[in-house]
Amino acid sequence: MSVATYAAAQLLRVLPRVRITRAVGKLADARIPAPLSKAVVGLFVRAYAVDLTEAIRPDGAFESFDAFFTRELVPGARPACDHPNAIVSPADGRLDALGPVERGGLLRVKGREYSAAELLGDANEAEQYIGGSFAVVYLSPRDYHRVHAPVGGVVSTIRSMPGDLFPVNSIGERHVPSLFSINRRVAIPIDNPQLGRITVVMVGAMIVGRITVIGVDERDVSVGVHDLSPARAIERGDEIGIFHLGSTAVVFAPKGAPVIERPTGVIRLGEALHAV
Repeated sequence: MSVATYAAAQLLRVLPRVRITRAVGKLADARIPAPLSKAVVGLFVRAYAVDLTEAIRPDGAFESFDAFFTRELVPGARPACDHPNAIVSPADGRLDALGPVERGGLLRVKGREYSAAELLGDANEAEQYIGGSFAVVYLSPRDYHRVHAPVGGVVSTIRSMPGDLFPVNSIGERHVPSLFSINRRVAIPIDNPQLGRITVVMVGAMIVGRITVIGVDERDVSVGVHDLSPARAIERGDEIGIFHLGSTAVVFAPKGAPVIERPTGVIRLGEALHAV
């Protein structure tokens, strides 16, 4: 570990992460004139090699930076794999890790051990994933930041969990034990009649000011269990949540569902997470 990396890790521990995140969130929400919007977005696009050609507003004239970051794509830009039993990536990004959920509900991400119960916010819920599999999709600043359903089914509840806002990057993953489990999280279970319950956990991070989700009409999902009445029927590929500035989505599949298994690396929304 380099001196610079060590120093950065120690700085992260003492920074007022939540206050910084909220302040940046307010700036991102502020309305800006079209000429300034184009200039600011243009700088970001060049810095991070963002592809706006598939966006509904490819000209870069967004009313706020948040509107740019949460931009929608033109219809049909990300068709979901149409295999009847496919579990697909919920987002554009990088498939960072995948594997089995082991005895005791443990999973391993880059050499670190995580508890499915802590990630999901419910020990009973985690039991059904023992013997199943998981995938971690990291969304970089350049990626499309809306999260979509990996399978079709019914969403009847949303669990929103409190947590810290450590950055989800190589420094955070290396130096913050149980990073995904201690950061802010929102779990979205989807009941599929053939595959069982597939759950997407949206993991917040530093500079992630807000998470919004299907069925909860709140600017930021409040902590607690939100029962949806009526429950929401969704199709594979339907939008289920939005990161208002980046982070990570973790997909859990139960035993008996297709095993999540494919090479890690760049992945796009709608691509199957397993052989079909």
